[in-house]
Amino acid sequence: MSLDDCQKSENASKVLAQVRQLIEAGGLDAEGKLPTERELAAKLNVGRRALRRALDALEAEGLIWRRQGKGTFVGQPPDPAGQLAAQISGEVDPLSVMEARLCVEPELAALCAERATPQDVARMRRLMEHTLNARDAEAAELWDGSLHRLIARVAGNPILLTAFALVDEVRSNQQWQDERDRARSPDLQAHYGRQHTAIVDAIAARDAKAARRAMRQHLRHLAGALKKLRREGAL
Repeated sequence: MSLDDCQKSENASKVLAQVRQLIEAGGLDAEGKLPTERELAAKLNVGRRALRRALDALEAEGLIWRRQGKGTFVGQPPDPAGQLAAQISGEVDPLSVMEARLCVEPELAALCAERATPQDVARMRRLMEHTLNARDAEAAELWDGSLHRLIARVAGNPILLTAFALVDEVRSNQQWQDERDRARSPDLQAHYGRQHTAIVDAIAARDAKAARRAMRQHLRHLAGALKKLRREGAL
């Protein structure tokens, strides 16, 4: 490799690290949209070419997605189920969302354990770390959702993935966000982190039963936290 090639590789790595730091710092809008390439290049004081390479790498990892004419977003792209979700979201409360998640996500976790590659598991662990280290509730919810979406996508069942996507779209409504924020105390956040670790560890071990059980326990705990807040009149 020539000296120029080495310098280009080093520059690309530095830009990639800078973009990761920007994403991890949070402060994005509700859709998780990144600034435009021009704005990002100016903000980070880097070249557009190196920035595109960094964004390409992040997209390949599944940490961002792009839509022509719309921009670049953190996480996984939305599913077409969003239109149906929009029609029913006003009729669905967060506890109904949790009931549906308990029906779908444990099975997705079990399938994921059977099909995940080491690269998939590495990506899950990175998303877990981002969730734990998030500086505010909005960022925590963003990374938490990205982890659950990655597990669903790796599971590889299009019917279950569509069901998951519908639930995921509904849980993005404001009522869900408000209640979820109140159920995300520092102590609970640390507990959810341990539960995420148990889920991903089971997936890494290719233990479908353990992954199903860990996901069910995680969702039941979250549902219980929401119910407790309602009983105490905090919601």
